Amino acid sequence: MKKLWSILTALILLAVLSGCEKKQPAAEPSLLLGFSQLGSESSFRIGNTKDIEEKAKEYGISLMMENANQKQENQIDAIRRFIAYRVDVIAFSPIVEEGWDNVLTEAKNAGIPVVLVDRTVKTDKEDLYVSLIGADFYREGVMAAEYLLKKADDLGKDILNIVEITGTEDSTPMRQRQQGFADTIRKDPRMNLLESVNGDFLRSRGAECMSYLLEKYGDRIDVIFSHNDEMTMGALPEIEKAGYAPGKDMILISIDGGQEAIDILKEGKINCIVECTPMLGSILMETALALKAGKTVEKVTHPVERAFTDYDDLSDLKPRGY
Repeated sequence: MKKLWSILTALILLAVLSGCEKKQPAAEPSLLLGFSQLGSESSFRIGNTKDIEEKAKEYGISLMMENANQKQENQIDAIRRFIAYRVDVIAFSPIVEEGWDNVLTEAKNAGIPVVLVDRTVKTDKEDLYVSLIGADFYREGVMAAEYLLKKADDLGKDILNIVEITGTEDSTPMRQRQQGFADTIRKDPRMNLLESVNGDFLRSRGAECMSYLLEKYGDRIDVIFSHNDEMTMGALPEIEKAGYAPGKDMILISIDGGQEAIDILKEGKINCIVECTPMLGSILMETALALKAGKTVEKVTHPVERAFTDYDDLSDLKPRGY
């Protein structure tokens, strides 16, 4: 009987101790990061969101994620909520470059460092953000143009008529990709830019722009330079409906490097894709942790990127992940 009571007592004590362990509070996250994503307009943006969410978990960082759905006022409201919540670091991908001075000044006055992801801003004060993590968009435009110059040499063309489908007006990638491309082709008399139209980084707008350009210029078009894969994918069916073979009758140059576009490049319907990787999560988390620890961080960090072209053997290219 005494043995039975001893066993019962031990079991009760074990249960009580187990219950106590379950009630212990979870460890506090090392850092609270507020991130405002600009939207879900492309495979790049979706891949970027996914990567940031995954890396936050991997680094043990608590993430407050808000999607602005392509509206600057939504991002400004989100940043103000982050300030009110007293997050440790604020990060966001700005939809456009202008219009951030007031809210970023509020963040600075609250003592919360701000990190820009993928895109930059124009402000009257240099110290309203501490770091920019993202692609060198100007260099992307240069790489697109360098491919075209090489292609022109190989084709032996005296003139190439170009149409350009740009990204969101006044956004950093739109401005810098356009500038890098223009600066590189400017001194080559073979390069003739017929028109630039705004496709807003959207597949639907890429289709609309391509339809308009084909109706206006028809077979005068030799080259289509599209600022992202989504607009390129929107343009492709319009080119084929008009009776042209994309990649053959018209040279297609795109930017991003998502899996869908890479597969189409392998089919020969796109000639060149300049990479713009959305995988920025690790750099962001390490930057945020360094800021929390009071360390100095790099003002600008660019990931390493490349161009994929019809000159390359892409048979062993690993899945893109977005």
